[in-house]
Amino acid sequence: MNIELKIIRRLINIIMHCRWILFFILIGQVTLGQVSSNSNVFFAKEYSKEIALYNAKEFVIRNVLGESIEAVKFQIDALASASSGELTSLTYTCKKKKKEGLILGFYNENWNYAGVVYSAYAFKNLPKDSATILLDKIELLINDYKDYLQASIDYYNLYFQYDDMIFLIYKSVSGSIRIRVMWNDFDSDWDFNAFKRTKKRFLEN
Repeated sequence: MNIELKIIRRLINIIMHCRWILFFILIGQVTLGQVSSNSNVFFAKEYSKEIALYNAKEFVIRNVLGESIEAVKFQIDALASASSGELTSLTYTCKKKKKEGLILGFYNENWNYAGVVYSAYAFKNLPKDSATILLDKIELLINDYKDYLQASIDYYNLYFQYDDMIFLIYKSVSGSIRIRVMWNDFDSDWDFNAFKRTKKRFLEN
């Protein structure tokens, strides 16, 4: 009789544990669904310039140019991707809508309130005039504060806010100038070489 009671109690414990596991799985799924409801945030298992270009087209149509029954021609190109893979710059042009500008594609690994880790990326649109001002400002600050930044690794820092983004400029351990961009839940590294390629190609378009 005692053996049977022990077996029954053991089975009850197993069932209770399974219920809790199922509960946390469901909570994680529900919370993840709430996070993904943001139409400007996309989930990905991997990230590349090609993926950024593919999804940026939809972003431009829905959030920049606007959907249209008539055929609308527009050009979009991935300019440069940071070596970290955390930030990709893209340019777009649409003569019919009279719109052109720069898109920054952000990528980070995040986690939601349920502790579920996911990879996500989102796009920030900068019309041409705004993008030109930003690119010129970053380059000007790096040139003006070159001696200050080069004096020490990771010690001397420079930051400024532009629109709803924060830019942090510093000298990395590798000795190169780094540009850290903080926007919403994203914190991405934009290496100086990728920045220079972005500005050069953006101004050429």
